[in-house]
Amino acid sequence: MAIPRAPRWEHAVVTGGSGFVGSHLCTALLAEGTAVTCVDDFSTGTPDNVAHLRDDPRFRLVEADVREPFAQAVDRTPDLVLHFASPASPVDYLRLPLHTLEVGSLGTRNALALAHAAGARFVLASTSEVYGDPEEHPQNERYWGHVNPVGPRSVYDEAKRFGEALTTAEASARGTDTLIVRLFNTYGPRMRGYDGRAVPTFVRQALAGEPLTVAGDGRQTRSLCYVDDTVRGILAAAAHGMPGPVNIGNPSEISMLDLARWIVELTGSRSTLRFVERPVDDPGVRCPDITLARDKLLWEPRVPAEEGLRRTIDWFRGRPAD
Repeated sequence: MAIPRAPRWEHAVVTGGSGFVGSHLCTALLAEGTAVTCVDDFSTGTPDNVAHLRDDPRFRLVEADVREPFAQAVDRTPDLVLHFASPASPVDYLRLPLHTLEVGSLGTRNALALAHAAGARFVLASTSEVYGDPEEHPQNERYWGHVNPVGPRSVYDEAKRFGEALTTAEASARGTDTLIVRLFNTYGPRMRGYDGRAVPTFVRQALAGEPLTVAGDGRQTRSLCYVDDTVRGILAAAAHGMPGPVNIGNPSEISMLDLARWIVELTGSRSTLRFVERPVDDPGVRCPDITLARDKLLWEPRVPAEEGLRRTIDWFRGRPAD
């Protein structure tokens, strides 16, 4: 069964395009022949992530805060707007709680306004965090979630849930062509060593010979999806024309304890493990049901976890931790 394809995108705007996933999206779009305007305020991203694109005449980097209207900074009408601006790691959204909520609300509204005015397709980067600490496992798109609205993680969880509601209302009320993608535990090169997420934290600690800090007893699970697979899924969903939400992730679970031990082995480190207090509202399980993506997009992850982890470790070697 062939996937219905949209015409090739001529010009895409990627908010948060100098961040981890956003920068990989910019690279993939340019490789497909799409001109890209990357919009970022560099609050969590860095121009270094897109430095390899700066000499491409089809690429433009714009410093702007999406919490303010930014359409005037985009000098060419887009046919695709991908809203990926947001603090996404615990370190960042706990440091920037109001900023995170405003990017999810005001930023989403401004990105939607740009897409609507241009007649462009709009893609919202949502997250598995909308499911909270799930009581249903694995999680499919029909599950409404189990989220603490006033807990420390709520600034990120509720920002994304509100962004989904706003995107859905925009499509219904104004006819804007929208898509919601829910990303699960993406990892790979260009993550920051101190951003608080498990893979970069464990890799940084292992390479430095430090103890790996495992939260709680380490039995909580995550489902790791290599960034190339995530980007391929996002672009397949954008081209398909579906409204979503659609889960983009890897249905293979791993416990944090097993992940820590595996990274020690892959790095050849002599690091030990150190158990630390588990964060408040830390989900016990996390695993996507990707039936919808498989059936509608013919998409599923291709990069085995060991290969993805080796690529990530190789990228971190010799780099200063940030």
